[in-house]
Amino acid sequence: MTGKKEKWLKDGHEADANLNNRRLVAGKRKFDTIAVHGIYNMEEALKQNNASLMEPVYMSPAQTFTDSDEKELSLAYEIPGWIYSRFGNPSVYYLEETIALLEGYQAGCETSSLVTGSGMSAIFMAVEPLLIKDKSFPYPNIVAQAKIYGGTFHLFSERLMQDRGIEVRWIKDAMDISEWESKIDDKTRFLYGEFPSNPAVQIFDISEIADLAHKHGIPLLVDATCASPAITRPIQHGADIVIQSVSKVMSSSGTTIIGSLTSRKDIPSRVGEDEMKSDFAKYVQHITYRDFGPAIHPLGAIMTLNDLRSLRGRISQMSDSAMKIACFLNDNDKVEKVYYPGLIEYIHYETALKYMRLVDSDEPAFGYMLAFDIVEKNRGESINTRKFYDSLNLVWRTADLGRVKTIATLPAISTHQQQGEEARDMADILPSCVRLSAGLEHPDDIIEDLEQALKKI
Repeated sequence: MTGKKEKWLKDGHEADANLNNRRLVAGKRKFDTIAVHGIYNMEEALKQNNASLMEPVYMSPAQTFTDSDEKELSLAYEIPGWIYSRFGNPSVYYLEETIALLEGYQAGCETSSLVTGSGMSAIFMAVEPLLIKDKSFPYPNIVAQAKIYGGTFHLFSERLMQDRGIEVRWIKDAMDISEWESKIDDKTRFLYGEFPSNPAVQIFDISEIADLAHKHGIPLLVDATCASPAITRPIQHGADIVIQSVSKVMSSSGTTIIGSLTSRKDIPSRVGEDEMKSDFAKYVQHITYRDFGPAIHPLGAIMTLNDLRSLRGRISQMSDSAMKIACFLNDNDKVEKVYYPGLIEYIHYETALKYMRLVDSDEPAFGYMLAFDIVEKNRGESINTRKFYDSLNLVWRTADLGRVKTIATLPAISTHQQQGEEARDMADILPSCVRLSAGLEHPDDIIEDLEQALKKI
């Protein structure tokens, strides 16, 4: 080894040690402080970023190198370097480090994150390495909650099951641990759930399902988009990999689309290299991510980081509004049923209390999303539902959620249209179902709009 290489390796190891120390220091702070500062500090600002108060936007797609030795070691991942924006980018790195600390907050373990071009690409990046061909193991199956986002259902049922022959074993009642247990065998690669699910607002006992997964030597993957780390951090309760559609409440201004994958260190898995199990998110970034290329734009990373700084306050206000809206709908005779974890009538209210609390407080917080069924003359109809929906004035009619503006959608004809009637029946998604995402408006104004639309029925 040349003297130059030895120097680059020495400098690289020092940079890694410095980064780990900054993570340790930042990780001891409160949630809001982490969200505001991440790991960016004055030392880095003064040394590398022209003393910039805020994290800068690195618009360049590529890094230049001092010499061939630095380039060789960087591309071999032997020393830190962002190399090319398909592998990484300094602006993106600031966002990833902040999300890793927020998802791992109070979990008592190390976490790492990567961000992707969308929530769906984050899901794909999370499951793909766990579905590799391995002659030592039978052809895989996965066990997944049936009441999940329509895009995820379609990814699993069409792209995995139909295209690749990977069996998906659906869980109807996610609270029934015996149902999960009955679906696991020696071919199962992972368990997958949403907390809470979109749009059925179904939850499950994270710790219980994580223990079950670990008993069988497999990881638990959780999509926590409809909670966010400001309410529920699945890794704290035993989950191994957490997925977020960051472009929802974590970045609620609606300026970009981004997903994230966060993993604890040393996840269980029946397949894969030790390197993958040791640091799943970084392994995915170095291998799977590199090859599939779901990179995000650096400007999107910084815009998202700026939104993320106020996450706790926003989710608190949105949860309060969602609770008031749910109570109003629950008392309206034109609404058949309301699905919201904060209602005492909610079937698993006690479990919701266990897992859904505003971070750094004892206050319950049940999230910004709820669903409700409009009263119809006959089951399976949507006459009244569509009339109500088309009469909304302040509430936006779109297929989005987690925004600063309150949004309503009809899942049967939007987010879950492509999965078909049979699959919608399995997930209990009726044509009369309305999903509502509470924003930051005053809840009285939203309730007034809902009330006038209900009167049109």
